[in-house]
Amino acid sequence: MGDVALTAPVVHSLLEKNPLLSVTVLTNAFYTPFFNTCDRLHVYPADLKGKHKGISGIRKLSRELKQYEFDAVIDLHDVLRTKILRSFFKLSSTKVLCFNKGRSAKKALLSNKRAFQKLPHTTERYFEIFKQLGIQTGFSSNPWTKTSQSEVLSNFKKTHELNTHTSLIGIAPFAMHESKVWGQEKIENLIRQIQKEIGSTVLLFGGADEIPALNAIIKNNTSIILVAGKLGLASELKLMTELDVMVSMDSSNMHLMCILGKKVVSIWGGTHHYLGFGPIGNENLIVEIPRKEMPCRPSTIYGKTKNEKQLICAKSAMSRITVEMVFAKIKQSVS
Repeated sequence: MGDVALTAPVVHSLLEKNPLLSVTVLTNAFYTPFFNTCDRLHVYPADLKGKHKGISGIRKLSRELKQYEFDAVIDLHDVLRTKILRSFFKLSSTKVLCFNKGRSAKKALLSNKRAFQKLPHTTERYFEIFKQLGIQTGFSSNPWTKTSQSEVLSNFKKTHELNTHTSLIGIAPFAMHESKVWGQEKIENLIRQIQKEIGSTVLLFGGADEIPALNAIIKNNTSIILVAGKLGLASELKLMTELDVMVSMDSSNMHLMCILGKKVVSIWGGTHHYLGFGPIGNENLIVEIPRKEMPCRPSTIYGKTKNEKQLICAKSAMSRITVEMVFAKIKQSVS
């Protein structure tokens, strides 16, 4: 989800800077709310679990797409499915380009085989491939994802009396990988400090599979509002725009706040923003243990650890991040 989210401000900027450009984004239909409505922007849904499943399904997808007679096809994912898809376009003599994921540079940084210097952000890598087509690149003045109110969201806000509160703080406590999770006890302590010293209403965000763990947090503090599982993606994005700040791990929720142009305090353990996945416009709100204090960081590129040593480093980095450190960034963001 995070990778798709990061394409949104890139595409929005390209369309703003190039008035004659038309873009079709091929992605899961679920991600459509990431992209602004525009007559030059089209989202084509890929049904990877249905009619577009497997090699035969990808071949069918390529035939469906060829009717649009694209001037060029750009692969912004570079995985097995997209490699197969772009090979079908090449067979029909369509110009095909693929962005440089920087895998070797990331692995070298992880293994300390190169100086520890900041690598290009993923969005920079996206822009770079469009330059090869002579397209004007770089972020525009307003690349953020726009959202709209819905009846479902209005009812949710009315039920929880959100309009009566002066400030809203979101928290997304979990992530796909264990190495990226800060811990339930610290999250609960942070929430108590927020409620005591700032008086904000706290909303919990997360995926459907995280709801049981989120309910465990709410069980110890009934004044928290659970958002996970209550709203569709479009409504959830709209609600995020109304937050004063969100606290998130290095996860998709961090990127969602960024593409909305909102503030997010992000907590980093085994991963590191130098690898190209930092929160756009929010690097000043990153909470981490400096590498000079923990030379083993980063121990993982995306969060998936390959051995016990990497996991121990990630968990140690997370354990050394205190509630006070995170709360200080929250106060900085809302001051």
